[in-house]
Amino acid sequence: MSDTETPASRLVLEAVRASVSDAALASDARFAVALSGGLDSTVLLDAAVRCLGAARVVALHVHHGLSPNADAWAAHCAAFAASLAVQYASRHVDVTRAGGESLEAAARDARYRALDEMCDEHGAAALLIAHHADDQAETVLLQLLRGAGVAGLAAMAPQRIDSATPRLRPLLRLLRAQLEQYAHERDLTWIDDESNADTRYARNALRHDVLPVLAVHFPGFRDALARTASHAASAQRLLDELAKLDLETACGDQAGALALDALLALDDERAINLLRYWMRTCGLPAASSARIADMLRQLRHAARARDGHALRVDHAGQCLRVYRNALFWEHGDSADAPDLDDGAAIARAPSELRWQGDEVWRLPQWRGSFVFEPVDAPGADVIAEGLLRAAPLVARSRGGGERMRLATDAPSRTLKNLFQERGVPAWKRDVPLLFMRDALLFVPLIGVNRDVAPDTAHAPLRRIVWRPDLLLA
Repeated sequence: MSDTETPASRLVLEAVRASVSDAALASDARFAVALSGGLDSTVLLDAAVRCLGAARVVALHVHHGLSPNADAWAAHCAAFAASLAVQYASRHVDVTRAGGESLEAAARDARYRALDEMCDEHGAAALLIAHHADDQAETVLLQLLRGAGVAGLAAMAPQRIDSATPRLRPLLRLLRAQLEQYAHERDLTWIDDESNADTRYARNALRHDVLPVLAVHFPGFRDALARTASHAASAQRLLDELAKLDLETACGDQAGALALDALLALDDERAINLLRYWMRTCGLPAASSARIADMLRQLRHAARARDGHALRVDHAGQCLRVYRNALFWEHGDSADAPDLDDGAAIARAPSELRWQGDEVWRLPQWRGSFVFEPVDAPGADVIAEGLLRAAPLVARSRGGGERMRLATDAPSRTLKNLFQERGVPAWKRDVPLLFMRDALLFVPLIGVNRDVAPDTAHAPLRRIVWRPDLLLA
């Protein structure tokens, strides 16, 4: 294997050096290379070692288990990394598809999660990924055919710093043919994924049936599509800047919420741009243009009908809700219990507990638990253990008309008034009420009834907390 820099070798090495900052090159930072064992990642790992030195490189392989040859690929990658004296790590992942998600998308998501985790474990400053110009052209064409917006047409960025580990694509401007020339000159061996020949997959159909024809009639199509991606990325940055300005204006009083009236004051195109950007900042996966347009339509209708509390739009395990002009996302979907009018409750059988120092009382019918936390001093929602032992504890649904006192010198108030005062939306008020026999003791989201449990300094003490199942994970 020669270290001579031929024209092909020089192109690849210069691309890798250019992708890594001068400061990083001069430091002792470590870099990870995503190694599948195919041509592209094999070339990238070899070039990274030549540019950075083997001690500063770690090869990371993700074993999807989707091919009968997956074990052989992992063994090949381990052997190749060892031949370069490079540290190697591999991780098995289970590819689980969400509703409507393609196998390719599910595998990609699982792969990047695993790569980010391994980068963190090995202290990698950045992850090098071997996508090249042919990959970029395929991606732009696929997005065009799917009717994607500018974010989709921007395709793959040379650098991405908003992920768990910065991702660099040094080879994005190089053709696969140039990588093949490098590999042959370096006597590299690689593996071919048999699924790449299956034209039932859209990307493979483009690669085998469409791109060769384009190359005959439009020889420079890869450069042209790369420019399209670059223009789209610039346009998306401008749209994001506009959305940031709108988000500053529309930030609601509640953290992470939008002020509904500020959103609806925008025209449809600008409001949709803000919704899309806001969802991204909330960590939600992108929704289709039709889906976001429908969200906006429902929001405008709810505002006209003054019926925002009834609005519920499901997306990716979250639901879009409105309360007191605040638009926000909360965990839940249509499989959850239906929304209720204030004062109503789903009929659930009461549960009883003889408290004997329990720290958690699980209530499956309410999808949550009462937690009794030991504390050292009096405070909010704190009562004496002796009171908890004095009588059976009973969890019941709201029946309507319940009252409680939040302080010994405060007036007695209805639960409805207390929920409204604390800004608790009606659909969150279906919580279990904790009684001592027939005396109301504690209400989630409100607190302890001081008529039944006066403030006390007598130890030992417990704080009562209601925790939905989501918060126990």
